[in-house]
Amino acid sequence: MGHPHLPTTESAVAAIREIAREYDREITVADGIGADQTSRRTSAGAFAVLDPDGSLPHEAFVELGGSPAVSVRVFPEDDAKIIIDEVEFEDVPRDSVPAFLRSVYGGRAYVKGKFFPPGESLVVQLSGDETYKELILRNTLSPWLARSVRS
Repeated sequence: MGHPHLPTTESAVAAIREIAREYDREITVADGIGADQTSRRTSAGAFAVLDPDGSLPHEAFVELGGSPAVSVRVFPEDDAKIIIDEVEFEDVPRDSVPAFLRSVYGGRAYVKGKFFPPGESLVVQLSGDETYKELILRNTLSPWLARSVRS
């Protein structure tokens, strides 16, 4: 299912702010603007602010308060990294970030365990067939993850 298009980092941050208001969460935003301030621009020259094509890259790091602990890093390359209670979801399309967060806060995220090989994964179901699943690497589950276990 298609999600509303978020053409810029700022539009993604505005959508995250709306979700924070909707679910009564505190929000903290840190912006990195310029090639020398974004995490994926390791080849940027000293004092280089623009990309070679003349654009000004914008990256944002967003933390949402409450349980579960949620942080979102929105990259200029149209994707994001979302961390839910230390479980990292890399390469989430920027347009999917609001739906992802609504699924987490709306109870459509759950922990699924398996016997062989032993392990647990955090599964986040978005509307339609879109699902994200990441292995939980820690030995003990946080209280929120433990409450989210499904057999």
